[in-house]
Amino acid sequence: MKKTLTSRQAFERYEAVRERFPALPFADLPTSTPVPQVPHLEAVADQYDAFVFDAFGVLNVGEVPIEGAVERIAELRAQGKRLFVLTNAASYAFEQVVEKFIRLGFDFRAEELVSSRAVCELHLSHWGPDFQWGVIAPTGFSAQELDQSVVALADEPALYDAVDGFLFLSSECWTEARQDLLAGSLAKAPRPVVVANPDLVAPREIGLTVEPGYYAHDLMDRVTGLQVAFHGKPFPSVYDHVEALVGPSYPVSRIAMVGDSLHTDIWGAMVRGWGSVLVSDHGFLKGQDPMAAILESRLYPSCIVPQI
Repeated sequence: MKKTLTSRQAFERYEAVRERFPALPFADLPTSTPVPQVPHLEAVADQYDAFVFDAFGVLNVGEVPIEGAVERIAELRAQGKRLFVLTNAASYAFEQVVEKFIRLGFDFRAEELVSSRAVCELHLSHWGPDFQWGVIAPTGFSAQELDQSVVALADEPALYDAVDGFLFLSSECWTEARQDLLAGSLAKAPRPVVVANPDLVAPREIGLTVEPGYYAHDLMDRVTGLQVAFHGKPFPSVYDHVEALVGPSYPVSRIAMVGDSLHTDIWGAMVRGWGSVLVSDHGFLKGQDPMAAILESRLYPSCIVPQI
């Protein structure tokens, strides 16, 4: 079974590594004004032209759609809103991402879906065709899913030392023993580490499961001077991609990120000048006081909704 963290443990870990995130464009000063809490997205729909949704904890929990989410998306589409999904889930090839949302009952078109893995893959060609990646991959991964030369890593120490760099897609099959092998190999010979999912945790049916970002920051703690390239919220490449899809006719202030995590969804929106909507009832902050988390983290969404 995958390792899980409590909401408090995950929050504290995000706070411990926040200096590694993109710089906020202004001082994150405390505020005495509470963030507005509204019943659902319809209450703020007129403030935005485009909505960008996180998936886990906003549209679905694990493999189950959140009640009312499919209908809310249909309502916003009927109002002429631009709709996108921006997900840090990197276990799936893009075709699988499309299939998943169809299976969940959403009507998103392929061009409205942006996965951190797909954006990450666009950047891998930087290293050239002869560069071999050691991939931390999910069950069923095939090397044919990627255009690069890749080998899936497991329990064979020699493979860790033989590859030119490491690509972290999934924590599904990852273990502490494999993490030790990776850290030891990097300590002997530093090489590029690319992470296609910066999340520390994700809300699933069993709780908050540990994700690739958690292991990436653990490597940075353990291997002095290690440089890691992150693709996914709150890092810039995925926002560049979404803004290109939205187009220049929409000011960034009319784009709203809708997510459940202050340190990924809301942080990234603050950096880009987007609006932001924090979803409190189904994801990272389920059962918590969202305003207390906002004040402690000094990360301020435009508003809070229990669910979309």
